[in-house]
Amino acid sequence: MRVTREKAAENRERIVLAASRLFRDKGFDGVGVDAIMDAVGLTHGGFYRHFGSKEALAEEAVAQGLAAGAERLAGLSALDRFVAGYLSPAHRDDRSGGCVVAALGGDIARQGPGVRHSLTGYVRGQLDRIAGRITGRGEKARREQAIATLAGLVGALMLARAVDDPELSDEILEAGRNVFGREQVSDDEGQRSEPLSRLGEGQG
Repeated sequence: MRVTREKAAENRERIVLAASRLFRDKGFDGVGVDAIMDAVGLTHGGFYRHFGSKEALAEEAVAQGLAAGAERLAGLSALDRFVAGYLSPAHRDDRSGGCVVAALGGDIARQGPGVRHSLTGYVRGQLDRIAGRITGRGEKARREQAIATLAGLVGALMLARAVDDPELSDEILEAGRNVFGREQVSDDEGQRSEPLSRLGEGQG
């Protein structure tokens, strides 16, 4: 039976979404084309009508996951809400539906230029968004704090997922929320004030 153009586009989107989740859950090398196609109820042979290779699919799957993550932060007016959600037990436990960078950061460094280029664009965009939510400091200081915050969030989530002690994992998340979940402001002379808010307080 001939597949309509609309149905083909729908199938392609489903493949990308399934691959994005499976890659985050099992890693690029931990899932094959068969498993991805099985997840959407399509045949292995149909894969190559949409993608030239698994690597080509990985580029689109990573880009899709990163775009979804960027959209979540863009929709929040306060950095504390983002940090609270990012370093929550729910996000820690949802590897397949969570942050692409925390799930695949090490793997992405070993992927081709397309995947790494998508990550680079995402990191630049997130740094700009985070810096824009930091108030009362100079541009260079906001940029440095944004870099430290993004790196700290990703690292804390990866560590919380990696340890096999649930109490330690929760402790890592809480510490990350306390450290990164605050808006720091400074006066014109560069003196840092008290935190305006604590991200994640009372959550998780």
